[in-house]
Amino acid sequence: MKQDYHDLLKPEIIKTVSGLALIARVIVDGYLSGVNHSRRVGPGMEFSQFRSYQPGDDLRLLDWKMLARSGRYYIKQSEIETNIAVKFILDSSNSMLHEEDGLSKMDYVRVLVASMAYLSQNQGDAVGLFALNDKQLHSVYPKVQKQHFNRLLHELINIENHGKWPENDTESRKLHDRTHKELIFFITDMYENNEELTRFVKKLKTLKNEVVVLHIMGAHELDFDYKGNVTFEDLETGTKLKVNTAEAKKIYLQSLYKMIKNTKDFLLVNNIGYHLFRLDEPIGEALQLFLKKRNNLV
Repeated sequence: MKQDYHDLLKPEIIKTVSGLALIARVIVDGYLSGVNHSRRVGPGMEFSQFRSYQPGDDLRLLDWKMLARSGRYYIKQSEIETNIAVKFILDSSNSMLHEEDGLSKMDYVRVLVASMAYLSQNQGDAVGLFALNDKQLHSVYPKVQKQHFNRLLHELINIENHGKWPENDTESRKLHDRTHKELIFFITDMYENNEELTRFVKKLKTLKNEVVVLHIMGAHELDFDYKGNVTFEDLETGTKLKVNTAEAKKIYLQSLYKMIKNTKDFLLVNNIGYHLFRLDEPIGEALQLFLKKRNNLV
């Protein structure tokens, strides 16, 4: 029986390299069980191995000699070496410390990034990590080596959340290479004051890369299923506001979904992907998205 990764989503496990590596492996192996993921495979390259035919495979890739010998359908696989850098840029402002059911957005993001980085490394990609707020920038530039994955996890668990996203967007120039193929995931809760996040992500897009915004929100934030009078605190400014949730719910939800729609429309117009992830949703959906976007660059 496969281990349910939800049992592992505890801060004391997430905050260690070995624990985060275990969670990533459980998630990826569970999502992609039974398939060889060491390299992306395709036709016309140096032969690597056979695998059984699966519905939807290109019939032109069938190995007819193997069929004649064994009476079974096999696909001839081959390795494609890619030259893709996968970069994760994280919003490490204080709002990402919002917690629901014992799991903060930041810890969810740690698991999300570790899982996609594990899959990316197994695909033979260079993987990099950047985390930014108005106090500091964490940087792990992309590399392919296996030991680099542990260094990335170490940096990931040591990210400290501070303040807010910086108003000055000059940092974007340091975070990507305009001359090479890159797959960039910008992971944030999209809480901004003066469109600083949308300006930043727009500058990431080039003709050579794929940019995707992963918008992280809690279920309570999205559903506003609070009861009675609740005092909310802005984690970035410290401002507190007491709210009658029954009176505020309609206005809040209208404003929230207007913001989400406007953000999504803005990004799509600029050829930037957008996906909303809830803290209570399975991380496997992010792996599916990763593979789809990666294939766009290969």
